[in-house]
Amino acid sequence: MFEPVIAPSGTLLGLLQRGRGDGTLHALTAPRSEALSALDHCVLHDPRHDWQVENRSLYYARLYLDLNGELGAIERHLFDPDDAHDPDDTRTGLALSVLGHLASYDRADALHLLRRYAEHGANWAWALDELALRDDDAGLRALAGPVLARFPTDAEGEAELAVAVRDAFEPRPWRLWAEDPRPEIGARVRAAAERGSFDRWQRQLAPSGPRPGWSVQAVLAWAQEGLERGAALHVPAARCLAAVAGPEDRADILDAARHGTDGARGTALRYLADVHDPDVLDLLEEAAQSPSRVVVDIAAETFERMRSVAAVERARQWAGRPDTLGAAAGRMLACRGGAQDSRLVLAALREEVRGEGPDAPTLWPLVDGAGRLGIGCAAPVLRHVYRETASSHLRGRAARALAATDPSFAAGFAVECLWDCEESTREVAARHAETGDARVVNRLRRLAADPAEEDDVQSAVRSRIGPDAPAV
Repeated sequence: MFEPVIAPSGTLLGLLQRGRGDGTLHALTAPRSEALSALDHCVLHDPRHDWQVENRSLYYARLYLDLNGELGAIERHLFDPDDAHDPDDTRTGLALSVLGHLASYDRADALHLLRRYAEHGANWAWALDELALRDDDAGLRALAGPVLARFPTDAEGEAELAVAVRDAFEPRPWRLWAEDPRPEIGARVRAAAERGSFDRWQRQLAPSGPRPGWSVQAVLAWAQEGLERGAALHVPAARCLAAVAGPEDRADILDAARHGTDGARGTALRYLADVHDPDVLDLLEEAAQSPSRVVVDIAAETFERMRSVAAVERARQWAGRPDTLGAAAGRMLACRGGAQDSRLVLAALREEVRGEGPDAPTLWPLVDGAGRLGIGCAAPVLRHVYRETASSHLRGRAARALAATDPSFAAGFAVECLWDCEESTREVAARHAETGDARVVNRLRRLAADPAEEDDVQSAVRSRIGPDAPAV
């Protein structure tokens, strides 16, 4: 999948791509054709950097409802000839999820599109999962024939069917089909389910990888072999070392941490950190000077996850370093430091935004730390991250940090956050948004009545407008 091209944050398209609440508010006041064009673009060209983590589907579905938007563009996209040649989930997954939410809101045209795509589309399994949550039994039973027809009745086809049944995210359709009295439907699905269960049992009996009976040198060699194949195995290898290494092996592990190959060195460093070896901090500092980028990154990652008092003290010494270990020290202080570390955390936050931009994954702990420590001076940087980042998860973290650091948050960003694409961000807004704005009260009431809204959001709303809540 290509990285999405994100429009500037001040444009309607850029706001909708980011899933910001202001995107919905601007779309509702823009010319309808312009708003629908931008909305269709977002749904057909998934703007998320990580589609498995970030939410957009409910956000876009609600806007289709508010605009009374037609689904012609989605239909053309789903049944485009490219669908047969590009079955990747990222091409159609967002559109199918949007249709699923629209079906929950009783949009019959969305439900019919999902049924058609489950019959004929390449990403049929995703459409079937959406229907499993929204369609009635009769609608699902009608799909049994078209779906099973995708699998030939030869040995290869039956094996593929067993995998499809075993890996189904939503089992409801398969369970209904297993009850079908027709042998070509019910008996076939039951046989596939039994075969899938047997395959899973076989995999559990024959796990791959190292065993605790291996020697220390064998585990270190396995880690290096994995690295040469392109697989970073230092974490599981360190767990294996914990099972096989004894006090008599410490000298060999210390030697590997200093002079071993990259895979062995990373494994030894991770193991020594896990067992709180007294020499590990000095070894990590030494590894951070390695010419190998792999070793440097493992050293920083290993140090950042340590939780000892000694590690936090060392982080205070290293926080100003202009290298990877210094950046990791800033993130550690953001997560585990105290009020006395606010200046170092703020400096690390500013440096990361300046050097890596508002989308850097390394910003996440720094943004959280600014909120946890209540660093008021961080508010301007946090507002910049909130506006500019394309990551809806990072924006949500910035919103939580602003709630703790920025006195203007309740009357400012918190209002638009009520329309945000992330439920955790809407929850923050529901707890903090000032209700002097009529839009806030109306939005809170709508969220409280929306059956598609998450429970945590509705709990926060009820704390503001329920019978025991303060008057709004």
